[in-house]
Amino acid sequence: MNTLTANELKTRGVSAVEEGLKHDDELVISVRGQHRYVVMDIEKYNQLRELELATAVAEARADYAAGRYTTETVAEHMQRVKSND
Repeated sequence: MNTLTANELKTRGVSAVEEGLKHDDELVISVRGQHRYVVMDIEKYNQLRELELATAVAEARADYAAGRYTTETVAEHMQRVKSND
């Protein structure tokens, strides 16, 4: 994975990001020698979001199939949420 320093980003701007993404799907931005941010192409980001949502749906279906859910009214739900604070 390519790395771009915050200083380089500051001086070269988006062109430095575009150049870095030509070689890899993701570009790490380092600040004071520490990796802090990841920049990626929007298509790659959208793919990751879709995978994240598909995983959440699969987990919810598994919970439902295993009986790990609660049936309650809105008032009961609010009471349960408040009591867990």
